[in-house]
Amino acid sequence: MIPKGGLNNIMKQFTKMQQKMEVIQEELADMTVEGSAGGGMVKVVANGKQEILSIKIDPEVLSDDVEMVEDMIVAATNQALSKSQELSQEKMAGLTGGLMPNMPGGFKIPGL
Repeated sequence: MIPKGGLNNIMKQFTKMQQKMEVIQEELADMTVEGSAGGGMVKVVANGKQEILSIKIDPEVLSDDVEMVEDMIVAATNQALSKSQELSQEKMAGLTGGLMPNMPGGFKIPGL
């Protein structure tokens, strides 16, 4: 049984959480992380929303084996995306009080 006004309070809290989540998503869009490979010969920048913003390739590496360059791009991209996911999880943990990572079934919020 939900106490009188309980459902209304829950809805208010949910609305506040949604508003905070929107602010966090905007902040994540402005935050960047970098992944690199080949001793910095390939650098990939992503934002906190797991979007790739730029890829920089040192011109020297372009004379190397194409497969090796492709592998470095993949490695740097995966590193940048991993860092971006960690950043997003850290920001969201503050909003949820760290509860969501412990939810059964890996509870996920769409778009995050």
